[in-house]
Amino acid sequence: MNMDRIQYWVATLRTEWPFKLRMRFWPLVVSVLFLCCLATGLAIVTTTHMTRVQFAQLQQLEQEKNQLQTEWGQLLLEEGAWSTPARIEQIATERLDMRIPDVNDVEVIRP
Repeated sequence: MNMDRIQYWVATLRTEWPFKLRMRFWPLVVSVLFLCCLATGLAIVTTTHMTRVQFAQLQQLEQEKNQLQTEWGQLLLEEGAWSTPARIEQIATERLDMRIPDVNDVEVIRP
């Protein structure tokens, strides 16, 4: 009698362990897992696409930044060239007919 009970318990344990599976839930479980996999795949594709778009925008902005820095450097060089004393003297001589007076043209006035 004891042996029959043990065999029955072992047989029951094998069929219900770790949990009793009912066949009516399998399609639902498979559908949910399939939808989860589909959603995960779609999320990965979307994330990858957005990352590539943002990387392309980053490269474009970095290129524009480099161009602006080049222009800024050129403007600084030009500003330095425009304010040199030799440049100012050249413009005064050419456009305004100004010149540095000779020693003979200078008169010293004493108080």
